[in-house]
Amino acid sequence: MSPSDARLESSIVDLLARRAAGATICPSEVARLVGGDDWRSMMEPVRAAARRLVTAGQVEITQGGEVVDPETATGPIRIRRVRS
Repeated sequence: MSPSDARLESSIVDLLARRAAGATICPSEVARLVGGDDWRSMMEPVRAAARRLVTAGQVEITQGGEVVDPETATGPIRIRRVRS
């Protein structure tokens, strides 16, 4: 994993840690945090980082409040911590 990938993953985890249990974040929040003015180019890398965190059992990807398969999800997604 590259340092950039690790930074994206840690940014996702850090943003979620600041939110209430069950709260979600938008990938664009992470992209803006890490990418600054060039945040749009970071959207797919953020989604890839979220997929890795799903595989690691740390987060879930949702659409319309329902957990979706990160490998087949298209369109807008949200990221949340795994519910205990």
